Amino acid sequence: MSDHKATVIDGKAIAQTIRSEIATEVRRLSETYGKVPGLAVVIVGNRKDSESYVNMKRKACAEVGIKSVDTNLPEDVSETELICRVHYLNANPDVHGILVQLPLPKHINEEKVLTEIALEKDVDGFHPMNIGKLAMKGREPLFVPCTPKGCLELLKRSGITIKGKKAVVVGRSNIVGLPVTLLLLKEDATVTVVHSRTKEPESIIREADIIIAAAGQAMMIKGNWIKPGAALIDVGTNAIDDPSKKSGYRLVGDCDYHEACKVAGWITPVPGGVGPMTVAMLLKNTLDGAKRAIER
Repeated sequence: MSDHKATVIDGKAIAQTIRSEIATEVRRLSETYGKVPGLAVVIVGNRKDSESYVNMKRKACAEVGIKSVDTNLPEDVSETELICRVHYLNANPDVHGILVQLPLPKHINEEKVLTEIALEKDVDGFHPMNIGKLAMKGREPLFVPCTPKGCLELLKRSGITIKGKKAVVVGRSNIVGLPVTLLLLKEDATVTVVHSRTKEPESIIREADIIIAAAGQAMMIKGNWIKPGAALIDVGTNAIDDPSKKSGYRLVGDCDYHEACKVAGWITPVPGGVGPMTVAMLLKNTLDGAKRAIER
């Protein structure tokens, strides 16, 4: 068993393939209709992490030919003013996707703001109507949240069968755990959710053919928690101290990568696994929204 090495799922390479597919479609829309998809990103205040994330999205848009519409608002903007701005973007025919960068300042009700985004422009997939349809059999949401959608895309493009398999989702957040659970159910997996109140999580995880780790706990899943040959998608991005790095820290996932590699059949690295897929799926959702608006 010791010389076994899991197949590493290269999220960067898969995301790059998806981006070139998107670029081709964007060119086709531009040549056929003279229009390109537009993505509006609303950022409130000046959080460093939000800014770097938004810059990455901006670059990704430019690379595939999607028009980026940026709205920067001050930290003390009122909730009413922010909602007005969302309404303005809802009405703009050149904008096909609207993304409000979270977290928002404390004085603003996130749920209230997100609910104001037009359903057909909700490229983040967090509108209650989209999540509601995701939860129902035989209904299709207009958009699926980007990170969960990216997780399933990684499985499918790596040739991993989901139908009939036992899947365990570790974590139950609204952003990843819950929607990825619903997506796996839609793909006919048998799904168990492990969370902070679960008794003996390792014995449940050990039965899984597919593990989606999204708990935000550094290296929580050990090698001996994994069934030999299982597929492991690690969504966790946790900073741990590392004096050998210039930054003083390094990023690790929710599973112990070195141990897991010796047991799992497939594994995503952190960084370079799920991360690049989140942005690729955002571009894909924006393209899908644009196609619905332009080709109807």
